[in-house]
Amino acid sequence: MRVAVIGATGNVGTSVLHSLAKDPDVQAIRGLARRLPAASFSKTEFLTADITSDPLVPLFEGMDAVIHLGWRIQSARNADALERNNVLGSQRVFDAVAAAGVPTLLYASSIGAYSAGPKDRSVDESWPTTGIESSLYSRQKAKVERLLDGFEAKHPGVRVVRMRPALIFKREAATEIRRLFVGSWWPRSLFSATFLKLMPYHPRLRFQSVHSLDVGRAFWLALKNDVRGAFNLSAEPVLSSPVLAAEFDARQISVSQSFLRGLAAVTWRMRLQQTDPGWVDLCMDSPLIDPTRARTLLGWESSRSSLDALRELMQGIRDGAGAATPPLAPPFRSGAATNPRI
Repeated sequence: MRVAVIGATGNVGTSVLHSLAKDPDVQAIRGLARRLPAASFSKTEFLTADITSDPLVPLFEGMDAVIHLGWRIQSARNADALERNNVLGSQRVFDAVAAAGVPTLLYASSIGAYSAGPKDRSVDESWPTTGIESSLYSRQKAKVERLLDGFEAKHPGVRVVRMRPALIFKREAATEIRRLFVGSWWPRSLFSATFLKLMPYHPRLRFQSVHSLDVGRAFWLALKNDVRGAFNLSAEPVLSSPVLAAEFDARQISVSQSFLRGLAAVTWRMRLQQTDPGWVDLCMDSPLIDPTRARTLLGWESSRSSLDALRELMQGIRDGAGAATPPLAPPFRSGAATNPRI
């Protein structure tokens, strides 16, 4: 089996490579990214590719599957650039999959594609994927879901799988997550229990996470099994204000959604942090998701709890952890190898 992985050097991409490399049925992996990594992965040949402009059909020809993970999260200050990469780039990927005759397409959607939903129960994959209107990330994830709907209708012979994971954490992603959502100038020591002594409380401040390696394994299982459609991926427990307060030995303080949104808006406009207010709405309004379908059809289980994944991330931030790929590397490890470009 030959597999092309778009976005192979990121948080999820490196975890997908980890799972694929262990499978004797996978003979070769083509890792595609905008920038080449210094790290090497078993069975993987890295090539540079920009999904917004580079020819993609030659990269997909002869592949048994394409796994599309390529997505730019920041910055909402340049929404047009995100639209070109995330939406138009995804359309180019899908068109190239069809043109190259690739029989299987696996795509990384998100819990963020879902419309607003309940926090007192979990929903399955039939919940509407119309997104949260005030979140740019969510709107774009919902747009790509509609592109996939059209692709499946036009190309019924292609097996399409959509993964919809909760927040994805691992130690090696710590530097990237800190940079994307907070800012690299904030001291790493602030992410210790010593400083996290106040925890905002709101009844809808309930969200889910999953370990990146478990997400990578889910993609591998979907590749190996003859399945189609969407799969929710999440771990227990739900991360609520009380759970987080207990974890960090912090005191809960009741806040309104409008207060949290306003605080995010002001600090974002002042460039004190990187999270625009739409992410607050996404956290508060997204439903809780049920991963039963993944357990039943894929035989998937999360090997780590959501708290384990969060602890690993927080420790990684404090340690300045990363990996030798451009998205994940701390500044002192940001060099990339020189590989051929095609």
